[in-house]
Amino acid sequence: MAIMREVTIAIDAMGGDHGPHVTVQAALDVLRQFEGVNIILVGLEDVLVAELLVRKAATHTRLRIHHASEIVSMDDPLTVALRGKKDSSMRVTADLVKRGEADAGVSAGNTGALMAISRFVLKTLPGIDRPAIASTLPSQNGRTYVLDLGANVDCSAEHLLQFGIMGAALAGVAEHKDAPSVGLLNIGEEAIKGNDIVKQAGELLKDSGLNFYGNIEGDDIYKGTVDVVVCDGFVGNVALKASEGLAKLIAEELRHAFKKNLFTRVAGLIALPVIRAFKRKMDPRAYNGASLLGLNGIIIKSHGSADVFGFQQAILRAVEEVRGGLLRRIADQVHKHHGENNTLGDAA
Repeated sequence: MAIMREVTIAIDAMGGDHGPHVTVQAALDVLRQFEGVNIILVGLEDVLVAELLVRKAATHTRLRIHHASEIVSMDDPLTVALRGKKDSSMRVTADLVKRGEADAGVSAGNTGALMAISRFVLKTLPGIDRPAIASTLPSQNGRTYVLDLGANVDCSAEHLLQFGIMGAALAGVAEHKDAPSVGLLNIGEEAIKGNDIVKQAGELLKDSGLNFYGNIEGDDIYKGTVDVVVCDGFVGNVALKASEGLAKLIAEELRHAFKKNLFTRVAGLIALPVIRAFKRKMDPRAYNGASLLGLNGIIIKSHGSADVFGFQQAILRAVEEVRGGLLRRIADQVHKHHGENNTLGDAA
């Protein structure tokens, strides 16, 4: 059996809607279930110590606390988060990744602040102009990776090409595929469809050497037509939010339908195994953890409202990307497609 690489994950323990009540328990669950993972809890030391004492885990050998005296709130302006709170748990988490004390960072805090801080501290990989937010959505074939999901509203064709390169690298690591398929989200499959930027991006992707499928439409995300879906941040964020809303609508309608009368309640009990399987497949918590791709370091953004199980998935996403050598894979792909002499130093 292969020995898994030791991985250290820094966690912004103060971020998100629930803060340490969720992040600390999720960290302990990961430590209990997975060997070779070490965790640094970043935040107010007295608060974190108290959380660990309640859980009788104050002396865990693979966990330590790194004090940070400030917290970035969900409504802090970017200037305050970036320049006014240099000892925030979010900033210190990124600093630990920068210094190599942690292999990756995870936060459920303010998305804009996390992107701004991470980009300022870690910078972008050589050959990457803009970081992108990438996450997964359920599909008939398992998971579909989609980017960008909101970091870049206005994109050039070259940016979309870079998203395709980074998305293919991510899917390759997560799905253990040598050549994940890449599709360009458009209003039709024909090459003549879409605006000028999308048409130009299609040409660049076709000539990139990636396993480019071509244009896809919105329903292809859930069909699993391709492994990676490329789009700008405006389109991606709308698609993501619409998907989340639809999932909630379906869940509520099913619940109401099965509670309508005695007959439907009995029918619900009979269908319970199917309903549970459907719920597991569509559970957004299982897909929690968006990757901030393009940074010279691995940072995972958890949903702010994530519960313990959801935040645990975000931590495991970070572990997966570190062990899969995501940064090196992106750098190699950028070098391959652009012929640049990219070096990551110790990032590999």
